[in-house]
Amino acid sequence: MAMARLDEACDVDLNDRDTFLSHDELIARVRGKQGLIAMLPDTVDRAVLEAGLPDLKVVAAVAVGINNIDAKTAAELGIAVTNTPDVLTESTADLTWSLILGIMRRVTEGDRLVRRGGWKAWAFDFMLGTELRGKQLGIVGFGRIGRAVAARAAAFGVRVAYFARNPQASKAGPGEMPAEPMPLDRLLATSDIVSLHCPLTPETRHLIDQTALARMKRSAYLINASRGPVVDEAALAWALKNRLIAGAGLDVYENEPTVLPELMALENVLLCPHLGSATSETRTAMADLAARNIVAVLTGQPPLTPVT
Repeated sequence: MAMARLDEACDVDLNDRDTFLSHDELIARVRGKQGLIAMLPDTVDRAVLEAGLPDLKVVAAVAVGINNIDAKTAAELGIAVTNTPDVLTESTADLTWSLILGIMRRVTEGDRLVRRGGWKAWAFDFMLGTELRGKQLGIVGFGRIGRAVAARAAAFGVRVAYFARNPQASKAGPGEMPAEPMPLDRLLATSDIVSLHCPLTPETRHLIDQTALARMKRSAYLINASRGPVVDEAALAWALKNRLIAGAGLDVYENEPTVLPELMALENVLLCPHLGSATSETRTAMADLAARNIVAVLTGQPPLTPVT
């Protein structure tokens, strides 16, 4: 659908390799192009943007977060930047709950045990997990995805607290799950599950560091389906190894696709390969929205979902 839409409106230079372009290759390929569709591994910095001048008019990110795009420089150069909000909200919220359930009920740990022949017999106290009912879910970042995660909490009997830069603007709307705004320190200290849904900015890089992890309950679980560098992975491995928290469910990492070896060695962490929006329905919708943004700008229309 997305390719057909683009083919109708413009000439397309498609990277059809199994690997992403290197930074130098991206600079070379962007020259003479009016639009660029950027995936998460693409670093669209000043060098790339300037290489696209004077032709480049729009960079369409196939994502909500645009931390891989220098949006400030793009705005200075008169290049529109767009993203794909809304279409991936529900699938990412579903994946978040998969991580929560998976780590708290030790699902993947049990799967590994069965596969290696370690399960010998049923036992009354074997592989006990943690129930959700009656627990507090602390959500860091209460935008579209954070709210969608909160909306699912009632089904599990979980109460919701949240931390947001602008608590007033982030209050639950009519019909939404009630949620209590909290300062971050209090949320960390009182929540049984801390789930991260904030954008990656200079302020949120390593927001969850050794100090933050030490504030959490020893029985608490950390979930990250936002961006990897929001968490200091070395500090998280330390906290998990020393049982300062009970476990973690991660879908994103500081240096993707590399995962810290110390995390790989631990049983009390569930590791997913960045699957937040990875459903066929959602990825199709994301690609189509990015294509529609490109076509809109190149035909003189305003972008559908502008960031700058």
